[in-house]
Amino acid sequence: MSKDPKYQELINLVREANLLASCGSLLGWDERTYLPSKGSEFRGEQVGLIARLSHQMNTNPRVGELLANVEGRLMPAVDLPEQANIREIRRSYDRATKLPARLVEEMAKITTQAQGAWSQARQENDYPAFKPWLDKILVLKREETQAIGFKNHPYDALLDEYEPGCSSTEIREIFAGLVKELTPLLKRIQGASAKPRTEILHRSFPIEAQKEFGRKTAAKIGFDFEAGRLDTTTHPFCSGIGPGDCRITTRYNANFFNESFFGTLHEAGHGIYEQNLPAADFGTPLGSYCSLGIHESQSRLWENQIGRSRPFWEHFYPQAKELFSSLSDVPLEDFFFAINEVKPSLIRVEADEVTYNLHIALRFELEMDLLKGDLSTADLPETWNQKFQSYFGIQPPDSKTGCLQDIHWSMGGIGYFPTYTLGNLYAAQFMVQARKVMPLLDREISQGEFGSLKQWLVTHVHSHGRRYTPDVLCRKITGQALTHKPFLEYLNEKFSHLYRLM
Repeated sequence: MSKDPKYQELINLVREANLLASCGSLLGWDERTYLPSKGSEFRGEQVGLIARLSHQMNTNPRVGELLANVEGRLMPAVDLPEQANIREIRRSYDRATKLPARLVEEMAKITTQAQGAWSQARQENDYPAFKPWLDKILVLKREETQAIGFKNHPYDALLDEYEPGCSSTEIREIFAGLVKELTPLLKRIQGASAKPRTEILHRSFPIEAQKEFGRKTAAKIGFDFEAGRLDTTTHPFCSGIGPGDCRITTRYNANFFNESFFGTLHEAGHGIYEQNLPAADFGTPLGSYCSLGIHESQSRLWENQIGRSRPFWEHFYPQAKELFSSLSDVPLEDFFFAINEVKPSLIRVEADEVTYNLHIALRFELEMDLLKGDLSTADLPETWNQKFQSYFGIQPPDSKTGCLQDIHWSMGGIGYFPTYTLGNLYAAQFMVQARKVMPLLDREISQGEFGSLKQWLVTHVHSHGRRYTPDVLCRKITGQALTHKPFLEYLNEKFSHLYRLM
């Protein structure tokens, strides 16, 4: 690392700002886990203050002066860590300086309060109670897009925050390609004579046993509980507070196996990524995740590519049967088929691998229209239901299982959803490469050995932080740009076998 005094001063300023932001992350975690319901308004004041102070630090004119100084002297170097830090700090600084401090503070306050309102509205199936908060958030997000600027659609200004360099046009093309090929696969599966025994997943699964099994499995695949914890929340999430402190959450249903278990695996995947970012580089781009698409690739990889694979359950199913007497009469084959059932369903986080991306496509379209003003919040529930019917052939019975099911809009996370689909594509492409260099990987997994895969991911994904942009990282790992082909090949092979479509 360069010992240039100007560069070091720049890094120190950025680290200090991110250290303060990590305090805000801890407050955010507490708000969604243990905060008393009446504390939401005050928490909004706390988070708003931290957001304003962080913004002041991130837009400090001295940061701009130092950037200008080191860019002229250090940037010509090729592929050095300093170059990546300077590139990403410049990107963040330019974006931050376009946003008024008032807007940043107001967004933090409103979204903190809106999350509490959303949680209650969802519980009570009361969309009208949440609508005013969504209206406020949309006003603020539209102001943000105008401040940031965009070429084609205001959505691009928000998407770029989560997936640098990606545009709504690219996302449209991805969904068009996926829908074109997923639709015939789904129809073939729906017409198959083979059907899973899904009732076996809706038996009694005591919550304490679920907690034990989820924690044990997360630890086995590589989540370090000495540097993290697992708690309960309304909508599962992962918060990487800083080195040695990563919080993951899940939710429990005593009569449904999948809800908590695969949610835990998903968040553990996020957590493993956070725990293996370079601790010495905390607070700098090199110590931060590459993008949310890459982050989601890690969660979707462990949840689906590994967690819904047969080798995984060859190891874990005997343990599951010991903990859950309701599975005592269920053969492995039946259980494996049941957890991989393909069937249009109402809830995104419980969706199967074939239909999941249709859930994301629906949300992407709605977000685009809401942001631009082509769809009013008053019409959102009805429009959601109409689109859902066209995509899945089923009608949500209420807002709780419809437009209120996700926390993202209450968080101001408009533009986030497409990263889940990008994550699915990255995960499939990464696993193709992993199996090339580790031909005995499936055997290792069936024996409960996950160290080789975890270390491969640490080496090729986690350890780089933001040294590379998402597209460059993908090319370095797989030798090609992101493509939907490996994902579709994976789905066709897996589900053709399960549903006997061969």
